[in-house]
Amino acid sequence: MGSAKLKQSDAGETASEWLRHYGGALLGLLLFALVVHDIFGTHGYLAMRRTQQEIKKVNTAIGQLNKENVQLEEEVKELKSDPRKIEKIARDELGLARPGEVIIKIPQSQQLPQDPASKP
Repeated sequence: MGSAKLKQSDAGETASEWLRHYGGALLGLLLFALVVHDIFGTHGYLAMRRTQQEIKKVNTAIGQLNKENVQLEEEVKELKSDPRKIEKIARDELGLARPGEVIIKIPQSQQLPQDPASKP
């Protein structure tokens, strides 16, 4: 029985020695693995930054769509209330004319360039 206790204490000493010898390296390796996971993992720093950039892009797109929505709402109000706006669309896009008027269409290639600032 004495030799069995001796073998157990030898095994305990070798485990203790092994832990003292490789414990620091093992702890360092574990710490390195945690840092790498925190940076490159699925919920790590890089993934978080990528998600924040996507949120910023989506918020920008939402802002642009809101501006466009406001403009379209104003245009709808004008179309409902401004007969001149309706007449302009009827003349420009549909080619309609008042009784007694004649519409002459000039091909785009023969039209002179117009200065947008000089339009009434």
